[in-house]
Amino acid sequence: MAMDGFDEATRSVLEEASPARDPPVPKKTKSGTKAAIPSSRSSSPAPMTVIASPTMPAKDVAAGLDSLKMQARHYKTLSNMYNKPNAKPNQNDVVQILDLEFEARRAFIDSDVTKEEDRPAKILDAYPCFKDVQNAMDELRRIVDGTNRRYIEDVRGRWTEFCTKVQFYSVWKKVLKPPFPLDVRSVDFTLALFNALPPLFPSSVLPPKKLACSEALIHILKSNEDPALYLQKRPLCSPVLLFDGSTTIVAVGNVPVTTLKQEDFSEGMLVLMAYYYTLHLTYPKCVATLLSVIQTEVIGDALHDKDATSSYKKAMAEWNAFIEK
Repeated sequence: MAMDGFDEATRSVLEEASPARDPPVPKKTKSGTKAAIPSSRSSSPAPMTVIASPTMPAKDVAAGLDSLKMQARHYKTLSNMYNKPNAKPNQNDVVQILDLEFEARRAFIDSDVTKEEDRPAKILDAYPCFKDVQNAMDELRRIVDGTNRRYIEDVRGRWTEFCTKVQFYSVWKKVLKPPFPLDVRSVDFTLALFNALPPLFPSSVLPPKKLACSEALIHILKSNEDPALYLQKRPLCSPVLLFDGSTTIVAVGNVPVTTLKQEDFSEGMLVLMAYYYTLHLTYPKCVATLLSVIQTEVIGDALHDKDATSSYKKAMAEWNAFIEK
């Protein structure tokens, strides 16, 4: 394991981990319409519990405890990186610690203890590193495709291809009328896309009152509208983009997380999906079909059979009939 670039405290922890072994390889998951249903704990964010079956050998339980203790040390190192004033941790250091601490972190995040609306704030408090979109995207990679470092690049490629096909699919479905923007990375196209996607892949459940389906994904801020006040009143606790024409705020629940650069606005949907996975959140029912389609077609994560609703099956049948023409 390479130690170049780490500060002394970080290096000492990593050297104790297992210098001859690679970081644990996360297993691919099939999230279903629950790209996550997590929760966080009110106590220590580095869980130390090993759930043993009646037949689990004592030596395996001990090994599990040793592993979690070591991962708890990784968590402490990660916390120290962000607790310093004006902390700007080295990205390579953060990635390696997140790789090593993966199992304990997912045990904490995937637990089902608190209400879903409280989870984002508690998890982001425990893991401020995920306020960085790059770390959230990398966590999506760990969850879905383990150590494949090309995964995010592949997802971006599938997203571009998906958007290109959606332009013509939306005309075929009479959701949009030509002419429409051909540049899938332009702001105009992205805004049109967010409005078109929910009716293209509709769910059987309506959104909360006075909320359009697209507002489960993005809200266009009016002049002088206070983003914090909007988030406090928003009836959904899911990830959302707030766009004022030039700046994009990424929020989860009522928590503003970060901002997107203008050139990254076209990948806003991928950012939302990254936070669904990273924070293990449930898709809102009003856009569950759409997000399930993106999960399978873009993220590359198959649905559990029990999560393949009739709405999803119908939407996919129509989509496949179009793209196979």
